[in-house]
Amino acid sequence: MSDFTMTIGGRAVTAPRTFGVINPATGEVAEQAPDCGPEQLDEAMTAARDALPEWRADEAARRKALQAAADLLFARSEEIGRVLTLEQGKPLKDATTEVLGAGVWLKYFADLELPREVIQDDDKALVEVVRRPMGVVAAITPWNYPLLLAIWKLAPALLAGNTMVLKPSPFTPLSSLKLGEALRGVLPDGVLNVVTGGDGLGAWMTGHEIPRKISFTGSVATGKRVAAAAAPDLKRVTLELGGNDPAILLDDADPAVVADKLFRAAFTNNGQVCSAIKRVYVPESLYGDVVDALADRAAAAKVGDGMTEGVQYGPINNRPQFERVGELVADALAGGARAAAGGKPIDGPGYFFEPTVLADVADGTRIVDEEQFGPALPVIKYRDLDEALARANGTHFGLSGSVWGADADRAAEVAGRLECGTAWVNTHLALAPHQPFGGFKWSGVGVENGTWGLYGFTEIQVLHRAKS
Repeated sequence: MSDFTMTIGGRAVTAPRTFGVINPATGEVAEQAPDCGPEQLDEAMTAARDALPEWRADEAARRKALQAAADLLFARSEEIGRVLTLEQGKPLKDATTEVLGAGVWLKYFADLELPREVIQDDDKALVEVVRRPMGVVAAITPWNYPLLLAIWKLAPALLAGNTMVLKPSPFTPLSSLKLGEALRGVLPDGVLNVVTGGDGLGAWMTGHEIPRKISFTGSVATGKRVAAAAAPDLKRVTLELGGNDPAILLDDADPAVVADKLFRAAFTNNGQVCSAIKRVYVPESLYGDVVDALADRAAAAKVGDGMTEGVQYGPINNRPQFERVGELVADALAGGARAAAGGKPIDGPGYFFEPTVLADVADGTRIVDEEQFGPALPVIKYRDLDEALARANGTHFGLSGSVWGADADRAAEVAGRLECGTAWVNTHLALAPHQPFGGFKWSGVGVENGTWGLYGFTEIQVLHRAKS
């Protein structure tokens, strides 16, 4: 019997069936998670709907509950972090930091103002624009940052007065189940319901009649299916669908200065970050030095079980992604690329792959054109900056990107020409709760975080009072 239970209407709920959750450091099943069926999903949706009237009526109570939820995550960060490392693979220090970050996001939204705008106040009328909750939100989250990305949805949705049914990835359900368990005594019954299961459960959620909003983070292919499922009922959607982020080095960049930052931004969480650097464009004059600097850092990185002290990078989270990264690297090498570092899986159990830097690789290679989402970084040579920008922008993706150079004003001008939701200058992966996050083109619809993310969980209502 699994120790992990779903949260429905404030109660601990098991399921007739369970499914195995694999520890990616061993490749073996470590725990069992409940496999939610249609009847239990109906219960969760109904519980969320029934909790709406009281929850949306008391803004002060909502803020107090979000503050209490943040304090709880701060207090239990290592406990929940261990569960996260077990299922996701990231080092325990990083997992604990993710839990603490979730608390920071909750604190931010607990204090964020809900705007109420007066657009007319004269002898004819008082007209206000107010933000109202949508109702029940169905939230579907991915396996790379399962807890933090759940809070990116939960905090603004709940502050706005909505209630939620949360479904995490079947690869990483345990930390979200633990979150639901921890918050049973903090949030009123039914405000947050956590259910777990496979892809079929996600399809049931998006097609269910009760939710008025779908917030999804995951692949482009699944995001398109979510949008199609939401369309017949005109459900609102926010879709964060990944990216293929370019980093462009200008000819005045110093490889010794930028190499550490480039490497961290590409290999954070073993490269399993939607907005991580996925490809680097380097002028011919700097190419050899940049490749060598990145390769040195890859060769020195310590890879291992996330529970082991001193490990910097854990395994790839799941076998399908492990096989995909291996396939993309092998394809590049077969096409003439050179592994300046790494280039193959690590022998032994688990889904470990060497931190890999690929040189002599060009646009048109799959690992450049597609999102690899793993510890493999192609470095691409360029002669002309306009050409490099055209190649960086020549993709269906448009999540984020960065430009690096000694002249920050020049770098900012180049960054402004990137076709993406966030353009960084001399940094990358600089995310914060007050900063909107979203993408152009196939990288998504809508944004998360900040006031703009909060707006995404509200409907506009005009309140017009005539004056006699």
